[in-house]
Amino acid sequence: MATQNGTRTVVRNATCTYCGCVCDDIDLTVENNKIVKAANACVLGKAWFFNHNESHGTPGALIKGQPATIEDAIERAARILARARYPLVFGMSNTTNEAQRYALEITERCGGCIDTTTSVCHGPTEIALQGVGKVAATLGEVKNRADLLIYWGSNPAESHPRHLSRYTYTARGLFTPNGKRDRYLVLVDVRRTPSARAADEFVQIRPGTDFEALWILRSLARGETVTKADCAPTGIPLEQFQALFERMKNAKYGVLFFGMGLSMSRGKSMNSAAIFMLAADMNRHTKFLAMPMRGHGNVTGVDELLTWSTGYPFAVNFSRGYPRFNPGEFTAVDVLARREADAALIVSSDPYGNFPRAAREHLATIPVVILDVKPNDTSAIAEVHITTAPYGIAVPGTVYRMDEIPIRLRVALESPYPSDEAVLSRMVARIKALKREAAPAMAAD
Repeated sequence: MATQNGTRTVVRNATCTYCGCVCDDIDLTVENNKIVKAANACVLGKAWFFNHNESHGTPGALIKGQPATIEDAIERAARILARARYPLVFGMSNTTNEAQRYALEITERCGGCIDTTTSVCHGPTEIALQGVGKVAATLGEVKNRADLLIYWGSNPAESHPRHLSRYTYTARGLFTPNGKRDRYLVLVDVRRTPSARAADEFVQIRPGTDFEALWILRSLARGETVTKADCAPTGIPLEQFQALFERMKNAKYGVLFFGMGLSMSRGKSMNSAAIFMLAADMNRHTKFLAMPMRGHGNVTGVDELLTWSTGYPFAVNFSRGYPRFNPGEFTAVDVLARREADAALIVSSDPYGNFPRAAREHLATIPVVILDVKPNDTSAIAEVHITTAPYGIAVPGTVYRMDEIPIRLRVALESPYPSDEAVLSRMVARIKALKREAAPAMAAD
């Protein structure tokens, strides 16, 4: 809902799409099509809103670094993708589900490979989820009921600043009306982080021993014998494990939140599987669940969309006309490092600025099409760059919070640039036309 006062407009209950918290209680004050205040937003959210205010003078499109019209850029992009034998589509964690579905359609029509930023963050968690499942709930339930919070391999004070205050530790819930006085916060990590200052208990674990520590807690939960020798590799004494387990067992409602410190350290998917299974084991004693701390604003959304459309959350291959899933083979870094892709469509991501050297080198040798709100390192090597409007600020649509709850976005600004959805839908239409034109020629050959 927006209210006006002269030239000032206040957009109430706007949604911040910076991180997986997807806070939808932000009040944006807009003056002269510029956001000047973002009430309730954290420091990261304010940076997100204030840095996406203006058209910033970037051309609507660039072809080989030169300004071009949107129509010409879409035509060039469609021809690149339609002619490619094995295009890679990557990114999509910072755009709406409505745009993501068109990126998926392009992949399927072109017989390519689609991957998301999940493959370089919580990909191991998605693999573990397929193997062992999870005990889940919403952040609303956590806020209202949880009295024990364990953050494992995560630093929410810096990565998700409002997670502690809006959903967990200091939040006042229906059955936790006194906020942090009704809760106990444990942080498990390899080093002290700013989050440790807020914790009631900090457990410092030796790097690379998360799996062993989780398995010790699983053994205690299942009534099995654990010795001091079992605990020695972790650097945590048996007595501390036993005390932590007793606290977990006696909680009314416990939650294990875990970050990339767990999912991307030694053990990877086995670590994520272990923490999911620990939550399941704890349900023999009390109510417990495990939830990954997802990063980008709609990375959960693209995983959901790919899963309900193809059966798989990332690294999906359509080269045989049907979806196949194989992380390590169809993940973007591996496809590029093996020099297999002959074109790439990048949506709201910057792989050239972040990928390993072998992947970056190949990306620079193939035609690249990128859609993003501002030029980045990938734009510098792209054949086509199309500037798009920021979702959640100038583009409505649907995103998914880290607990897999869909949230609608509200528009605060007008943008001179089109949405990702508008550009990708036009690409789909043009690719379909190009494929139809090519079909008779291929039949004649």
